[in-house]
Amino acid sequence: MIRAFHRWPGLLALVLVTILTLSGTALSVFPAAERLTAPQAEAGLTVATLAGRIQAAYPGVEQIRRAPSGRITAYWFDQGAPGAAVIDPATGQGVASADPNTVQRWLTNLHRSLLLGDTGRIAMALGAAAMLALSLSGALLLARRMGGWRHWFARARGPLAGRLHVEIGRIAVIGLVLSSMTALWMTASTFDLLPDTGTTLALPAEVSGKMGLAVDLIPVLGQTSVSALRDLSFPFPGDATDAFTLRTDQGMGYLDQGNGALLAWADLTGWERVSETIYMLHTGQGAAVLGLILGLMALGVPAMGVTGVLVWLAGRRGRPRIRGNQPMARADTILLVGSEGGSTWGFAATLHAALTEAGQSVHVGPMSSFAPERYTSAQRIILLAATYGDGAAPASASGCLDRLSGSKHAPRIPLAVLGFGDRSFPAYCAFAKAVAQASQAHGWPELLPFDTIDRQSPQDFARWGRALGEVLGIDLDMTHQPVLPRTETLTLVSRRDYGAEVQALTAILRFALPRVTLWQRLIGGGFARFVAGDLIGILPEGSPLPRFYSLASARRDGFVEIVVKKHPGGLCSGQLAALVPGDTVRAFLRRNPGFHAGRDRAPLILIGAGTGIGPLAGFVRGNVRHRPIHLFFGMRHPDSDFFYGEEMPLWQDQRCLTRLVTAASRAARPLYVQDALRRDASEVVRLIRDGARVMVCGGRDMAAGVAEALAEILAPTGLTPATLKAEGRYVEDVY
Repeated sequence: MIRAFHRWPGLLALVLVTILTLSGTALSVFPAAERLTAPQAEAGLTVATLAGRIQAAYPGVEQIRRAPSGRITAYWFDQGAPGAAVIDPATGQGVASADPNTVQRWLTNLHRSLLLGDTGRIAMALGAAAMLALSLSGALLLARRMGGWRHWFARARGPLAGRLHVEIGRIAVIGLVLSSMTALWMTASTFDLLPDTGTTLALPAEVSGKMGLAVDLIPVLGQTSVSALRDLSFPFPGDATDAFTLRTDQGMGYLDQGNGALLAWADLTGWERVSETIYMLHTGQGAAVLGLILGLMALGVPAMGVTGVLVWLAGRRGRPRIRGNQPMARADTILLVGSEGGSTWGFAATLHAALTEAGQSVHVGPMSSFAPERYTSAQRIILLAATYGDGAAPASASGCLDRLSGSKHAPRIPLAVLGFGDRSFPAYCAFAKAVAQASQAHGWPELLPFDTIDRQSPQDFARWGRALGEVLGIDLDMTHQPVLPRTETLTLVSRRDYGAEVQALTAILRFALPRVTLWQRLIGGGFARFVAGDLIGILPEGSPLPRFYSLASARRDGFVEIVVKKHPGGLCSGQLAALVPGDTVRAFLRRNPGFHAGRDRAPLILIGAGTGIGPLAGFVRGNVRHRPIHLFFGMRHPDSDFFYGEEMPLWQDQRCLTRLVTAASRAARPLYVQDALRRDASEVVRLIRDGARVMVCGGRDMAAGVAEALAEILAPTGLTPATLKAEGRYVEDVY
């Protein structure tokens, strides 16, 4: 509900809100520019002195106005002709034209009413309302995604467009809420929808009847600072019944032109002060710095509009359309999905279709929307949960674990958890296991025992579906067809082979970049954007399931490169090992933001063994900023397995690689990469104390050995690999 409330106002009002914010940003510059260019009154200058100086220069002065920026303008008549000028308060002389800035006036009319009068004002009010709805719903969605308000500034994950949308939004949302609310207030005031409780003060009938008292001798004006002045209107020439009208930040009053006496005075009402504060907050008049800040925040709206559309399009591509999805309040089966790459949604669609065909009413949604108090008709809850990285919640499950274990409602609905993962990874279905354990600890009735699906196996899913059908007393025969991303054709251009002489063939395969369309460049689709550490999914012939390899290159390198070891009986590795230049494969790109080198200047400690050197070599090759990189590379034998051995000296000469430490497990003196770390313990500790980030890539046994070695090395410092992981300074890509 909140997601739809956030999405549709944004899509429908994108153009209108963009005009509103861009014109508002441009207008925010004028108060600051006016403050900088207008002559300012010296400290302590009184209205009496200022008025005397101006009257001496312009005897026919009718009114003196002071803008919130401090700019003073005088208006007069000289021989029947009107005149106006910006005044230098030090001399009372005009220094600039008082004519309105034509660009500012045009932008103001565009911002207020689209140059269309009242119709335009209503349209812009609708735009402000849409911006307020977007800001509030976006804040709720962001809090949900981050796992609660206390994690508001937690690190965002996911594709670039989504991360930019989040990063801009959580900074700009305060300014956008403030700007949209004040805009709605001002529109309501324009159309007289607010109560009129302003200051009203009638000119007293009894005055001295005298005229001609010098303005600089009037006591009240001598006690009023120019910094508090708003305007001073002079009596009509020759009219003894008229009086001076003084308006200040405190209120307004009338002054006798004959003796200077204060005839009447009224303070500003509370309502007027509120209205003026709102005007100041919206326009920046009187608070130029605040206006500039709000203007800069408003610039985030077009950026969020573009990234929001890209996120929406990506979501439509990544999720299958689920026909007949029921509202959560009316569904008897709640089916929630935790997915990072989107594949788990396909299984949810298959299950939804099977349950619906069997007569069930099913609601499908993300695990991040878990809200048992709203499942008023639910008879069961099913959670399909993938795992991100080393046991973390995937993107669409943020905050679910906390809400599930911290729910104040007594669990009454039977719940089942089905995990999706790959058994070759050490953290196999770790997040799903954590969810299952938390549900048991909180007392949720068990619909089905915890189960897992390995490598998106349709057979495993069908087996689990039959078990679910038995519990529900229905026949569930599910045939799942994985929905794979759109693939591109990659052509091999070169290969380098290692280890063939010892029957352990490993190849560095380099493919040409596929053609990228303009649309792909705009949305980041296909191979338009990628960096070392991202994943490439290759579809081998004879199998619908992709095999993933870490990229050893970035888009800027001009090619797609991977390191592949041929495994006995391996379908995909066998086909890749047999490729010759000119052969092609079908592949797609998958982001892996948790294993990127980043763009900061902190040192990197790269640790890898075997084919794990792939992304690490990509980090080194892309280190054009000469960031300190220390590479620990483990191999079996330097004569057969020193991958990228030819490039290493060149990278060192180019200052892309600071230091290389190798370890060969089958050399004359066997040494593993974790042993090399222990030998270099003092330098490793120094680097980590200096803020270095540790990145490990390779087999899980190697990664476990590296973690153990680092724990020993860091023990005297009080640091641990777990601490570094929590800080984002220890990341792994293991297989």
